[in-house]
Amino acid sequence: QVQLAESGGGLVQAGGSLRLSCEGTGRTFSSYVMGWFRQPPGKERQFVATISWNGGSTYVADSVKGRFAISRDNAKNTMYLQMNNLNAEDTAVYYCATRSVWSTNNAIDPKEYANWGQGTQVTVSS
Repeated sequence: QVQLAESGGGLVQAGGSLRLSCEGTGRTFSSYVMGWFRQPPGKERQFVATISWNGGSTYVADSVKGRFAISRDNAKNTMYLQMNNLNAEDTAVYYCATRSVWSTNNAIDPKEYANWGQGTQVTVSS
């Protein structure tokens, strides 16, 4: 089992950028498919992006496509979410999680993921 810790959140003005990190403990990080989700205030958890074991394949939600990019560095046991051109609708707690299979089928379903981090708050001011 891997433990995850998100970092990099904060307060940013609309149009700005942030890079989130998700660091995993243990030597099994590279064996997991990874994903980012977010939970806006008063709303359900939303899929953002997912990345395959070696980073060769990614799948990004339409709502953030072209603005957000997911990547990983297995040597550092870390996954990233580069967020550009942020707007108020991106305000949320952002979570990372693991998945045992790579498939775009059901990738948006939080129940497909395990080993969730504690989340990091992103607030975009307009």
